[in-house]
Amino acid sequence: MSRRIIDNRLYSPLHVIVVLVVIFLFYACGNDNRTKEKRQSLVSENVEIDNALYERLVEFAAKPRAKGNFGFFVYDLTADKPVYGVNENVAQSSASCLKLLSGVAGLQLLGTKYLYTTSLYTCGTVSDGILHGDLGFRADLDPQLQGTDFTMFAKELKRRGIKKISGKIRLDLLLHKPVQSEKHWYPWDLSFSHYSILYKGAPRVIRDFKSSLRLYGIQVADNQFVIAKISKKFHCIFRFYRSIDRVTRRMWKNSSNTQATSMLYTIGHRVNPDIEPTTAGVQYLKTFLKDTLQLHDSTLVVHDGCGLCTHNHLSPVALTAILRYGYQHKSIFRMLYNQLSIAGVDGTLRREMSSSKLRGKVRAKTGTLSHPYGISSLAGYCIGSNGHLLAFAIMDTDMSVLDARVLQRKLCEALVQ
Repeated sequence: MSRRIIDNRLYSPLHVIVVLVVIFLFYACGNDNRTKEKRQSLVSENVEIDNALYERLVEFAAKPRAKGNFGFFVYDLTADKPVYGVNENVAQSSASCLKLLSGVAGLQLLGTKYLYTTSLYTCGTVSDGILHGDLGFRADLDPQLQGTDFTMFAKELKRRGIKKISGKIRLDLLLHKPVQSEKHWYPWDLSFSHYSILYKGAPRVIRDFKSSLRLYGIQVADNQFVIAKISKKFHCIFRFYRSIDRVTRRMWKNSSNTQATSMLYTIGHRVNPDIEPTTAGVQYLKTFLKDTLQLHDSTLVVHDGCGLCTHNHLSPVALTAILRYGYQHKSIFRMLYNQLSIAGVDGTLRREMSSSKLRGKVRAKTGTLSHPYGISSLAGYCIGSNGHLLAFAIMDTDMSVLDARVLQRKLCEALVQ
């Protein structure tokens, strides 16, 4: 058989043919991808924005309005082009619209199918109703697990005939200290009693877990409970999952501050478990703005994950960029679009924009803080009069919330007219 020497190595003609075929396929696939990208670019270039919408937005911006800081921006997602904006790059206090950032960034990091997991373990043997060994309880950061939920773990032990534990009861927790208020939050802003049991500190977890075990007739002593890691010797006997969409739904549709703060803790622990989770989480949100969304404006400021801090500053362009990113990622967009409040129907918009013009036609995240001055923002999606999907954001500060909501309603009427 003939052979060819290439780079001092022996190759048969068959090898050469295979290499040439691979090179051809690689080039063809790359060229095909470039062709698709070019075709998509041409499609967006050929799709025009609605000139009538543009004119309505110009008219809306020119009308007299209450005193205060004001800015808005509208982006045509179907045409992939900006429509119109006023003060769209001016950063203002975002209030709860910041939850768009923490939610979308969290889904990008963790995945839309992420599951919070809480598990029960045993290490030893069971005889005569006694677990001769240790019991283990491992929890991550489930934002909705409450003390009453510990009963399902106690029920599982009872179902297995366990009435007493001879060894230690190990609690393997990610958080040992209770969640802390951000230094700029107002004391009445957030009820810490609404947090998951896992965010209230290890002593509280031990207390409630102990009570649940005793409630179901399982004999345990106070000195059996320890905070300790669970080794590979332990065997999982029960596991409870909660999907991340249960968390984002409360964040976006109901504007839950506790769920958004818990999301920040989850992000922080994922990116750097060795430092304080809110610090790591906030740093990730800043990185997401700069590296993923390519927003390098130094006036954009992030202090928390829920928007309670008045020092959080985003711009209408930044909020719209978050919505655009969500739209470009199908799994994220599906959750985001379905879980935003619907005008006049549910969530924080159930009593807003309920007229026949707007009811059911706008899906958006609200942001409201009435202290120390009026802050109100609205950002979301709607279908324009030409059938295009639009992303929009409107922000108002130093303005009464009632006046700001009038502007939000008028903007949305101009969008869907």
